[in-house]
Amino acid sequence: MDSVQVIWNALKPKSIHLDLEKSTPLIKEGEQAKYLYFIEKGCLRSWFNHNGKDVSFQFFLPNQFVSSFESLIYDSPSPYTLESVTSATVHRVSKQDLHAMMASRPELKEAMFKLTCDRLRHYQHLFLSRIKDTPEQRYLALISDAPELLKLVPQKHLASYLGITPVSLSRIRSRQQSQLT
Repeated sequence: MDSVQVIWNALKPKSIHLDLEKSTPLIKEGEQAKYLYFIEKGCLRSWFNHNGKDVSFQFFLPNQFVSSFESLIYDSPSPYTLESVTSATVHRVSKQDLHAMMASRPELKEAMFKLTCDRLRHYQHLFLSRIKDTPEQRYLALISDAPELLKLVPQKHLASYLGITPVSLSRIRSRQQSQLT
């Protein structure tokens, strides 16, 4: 059984079901995270405000856990906002319940460690991609790794995630479509 399933099986009895409308914040930048969320349906994104500009840096899909982990673990303000991109169904587990269950269930603690390592690997990949890849290469990787995001996420958020303007994203998409014909 994979880590996500181990964690979900353990936490589900302590979870609270939430149905979210589009653009519902779960954690706001500057607030302290109090919950871990499991996404059943929909798409969420994390973003921060940079000089008045909305910068998306990650998207989350069903069967993923999400929170502002640095805030949740270190009791610090969240450096970003976590919100729904689409209507979504999530389940939340309090920080207290999470810690209590991890203390009493070694397999849960092990699975959380693996989940954290997987997230770290993902962040390292994103970081290196921003340094070495062109915007077009990042776009191609996105459509290869998570093509469903193209249907779920508005172009302005995808462009922000790729580190380009919506106009540049339109040009890249046009070039890609013309190469296919």
